[in-house]
Amino acid sequence: MDIATVLGLLLAWGALFLSLGLEGGTINDLINAPAFVLVVFGTIGATVVGSSMKTLLSLSSIFRNALINKDIDAQDVIEKVVGYARVARRDGVLALEVTAAKIENLFLRKGLELVVDGTPSVMVREILETEIVAMQERHKIGETVFTTLGGFSPTLGIIGTVMGLISMLSKLSEPGKMGHAIAAAFIATLYGVAFANLIYLPIAGKLKSKTAEEVIIYEMIIEGVMSIQAGDSPRIVETRMMAYLPPSLRVSVADDSKADYGVRKAA
Repeated sequence: MDIATVLGLLLAWGALFLSLGLEGGTINDLINAPAFVLVVFGTIGATVVGSSMKTLLSLSSIFRNALINKDIDAQDVIEKVVGYARVARRDGVLALEVTAAKIENLFLRKGLELVVDGTPSVMVREILETEIVAMQERHKIGETVFTTLGGFSPTLGIIGTVMGLISMLSKLSEPGKMGHAIAAAFIATLYGVAFANLIYLPIAGKLKSKTAEEVIIYEMIIEGVMSIQAGDSPRIVETRMMAYLPPSLRVSVADDSKADYGVRKAA
């Protein structure tokens, strides 16, 4: 579970309801079934027009990906690749054939398998970079869906408000009901803006940031794989991969490597 996403959503909606309570309102004041139906299902319908049923059916899995934390540990990846570099340096690249088949990270596995198969370095980089582009395009579908939802939601809210005001104007002969009718009309706008800014757009932003983080990890893996193929020393492999990390993490990885070196030297 991605704690940041869940915590952020809870904090945002908590602030909304807390503000409502401080103003003396209640949750019942915000309940309006017709407005909810128009804003939620109208937004989904408008989004489907610009996409496809296949995308709609994958909406739940896309939302789940935003809530579930599948971050790749960059430090762990560097340590593993450096370990593979040691094996390749000592026993040759072909010694990685059995190891590569057991790697859980499919991107890293493909890279090492290409190297073991003797694929030219230019082609290895080209294939792996194509994988990154394809991954970005797949993830972009989810980002686009939630961005589109965030764009249509406020508009559907305004439509709901206009419809409510039209209904209110038809009751001018009953002044006692106008106040409630006006309040009910603006709830649609509240729904539209709230869902867009407290659900749809934040989720789109989360998916985009996750994709960016994954791209950095993959590019780091490419550098490690290419370095192994070039026969670089484990230290060079580590240095080239650490260039993708912030300084604080670079220190951490370097310290771990020194500690590991000390243990191996003592042994």
